[in-house]
Amino acid sequence: MRNERRANVGRNIAQQVEEQLADVVTGAGLYLEGVQITKQGRFTVVRVVVDLPDGPGGVDSDQLDTVTRAISAALDEADPIAERYTLEVSTPGAERRLTTPRHFRRAVGRLVVAEVAGQQVRGRLEQATDDVVHIGGQTYSVTDVAGAQVELEFKRDED
Repeated sequence: MRNERRANVGRNIAQQVEEQLADVVTGAGLYLEGVQITKQGRFTVVRVVVDLPDGPGGVDSDQLDTVTRAISAALDEADPIAERYTLEVSTPGAERRLTTPRHFRRAVGRLVVAEVAGQQVRGRLEQATDDVVHIGGQTYSVTDVAGAQVELEFKRDED
């Protein structure tokens, strides 16, 4: 019961922190993917994941540095976390799971593996809207895609 209460408190604080940081991250021209607060032994870690708002491309190191400083300053000012913590600010990563239409739009041009109607589909994500995705020359409804993930490419085959 005690661990369950602690987890709920952690979620509530994470939600508070997320609300406090939304404008800070947006002001830096980025999108706030989420906030996670965890205990690792006796240490608390605050993980903040940011991304570009839409379209292909990536967050560059200067943007990440700028938003990290802004997030740190906002947390210092609001002081929502009682104990000492380590702040980690990152992007979703190269092989991210695609779970929202925005994720699919961000991955246009990338190689993806998706589960569609019980079948595994692998191909280049050519286009994505709120309703459909075009993978490897085929069109699928977003609602039919049970799961998808970007595949890391070390050498891109020429189309």
